[in-house]
Amino acid sequence: MGAVRVDAVRAVLIDVDGVLTVSWKPLPGTVEALRAVRDAGFGVALVTNTTSRTRATIARTLAEAGFPVDADDILTAPAVTATYLAEHHPGARCTLLNSGDVREDLAGVTLIDDDGDAGEAADVDVVVLGGAGPEFGYAALDRAFGHLQRGARLVAMHRNPYWRTEDGLRLDSGAFVAGLEAAARVEAEVTGKPSPAFFAAALGHLGVRADQALMVGDDVESDVLAAQRAGIPGVLVRTGKFLPETLEAADGTPDRVVDSFADLPRLLGLGQ
Repeated sequence: MGAVRVDAVRAVLIDVDGVLTVSWKPLPGTVEALRAVRDAGFGVALVTNTTSRTRATIARTLAEAGFPVDADDILTAPAVTATYLAEHHPGARCTLLNSGDVREDLAGVTLIDDDGDAGEAADVDVVVLGGAGPEFGYAALDRAFGHLQRGARLVAMHRNPYWRTEDGLRLDSGAFVAGLEAAARVEAEVTGKPSPAFFAAALGHLGVRADQALMVGDDVESDVLAAQRAGIPGVLVRTGKFLPETLEAADGTPDRVVDSFADLPRLLGLGQ
């Protein structure tokens, strides 16, 4: 496996959207591949920037599709964001702009309703951006801009510019994060991938060192190269949001590039 020592791998970090599924439908061979990896005794953590569903909902959806996972196997950007806010902005009054209800995974975070009321707006300490969707209209973004102008911090669950659905690539919140940073002259604190803290949390969850893990993803920058910068060998799959031109323009080279997650058992020497 190139620079990757197969015999050292004890656990696998796996992106969900674009790697195991597209629009929550299993990609060919991925259910069987994940089952083979688990049956061989490898630790598994599904590490996802998905912000539209809670860990429990993701686990239920994947289990119904045949994947051998439960909620304890899943690490989401919202869950990591909750930990980050508790450590770096304890007691902060936060306003959340996100497509989907993930409050269950934001336990302990003080979330206030942001209806544009001037009195409440002045008390916002942190603007938290999740995944983009119809909620990211002009009025909502302008309110967020106002909070940032008044001194609120900007915390982004990720900065992915797009993701893939069964209908093709769709715009994600990374574009809006960049716009707010430029307009308000601030720098977002990113909690999900490619944040080093996200990968550190995954390694801690699995109880392994970086050199004992393997990251499998479809985003060359946020999944694979970010993991490699954290010391975790990275495998890029040619599914999901993978684009040849993005790989060519990347800041580094993945340890391995394979056609799909279905190739992972063979890559790990499992005889498939």
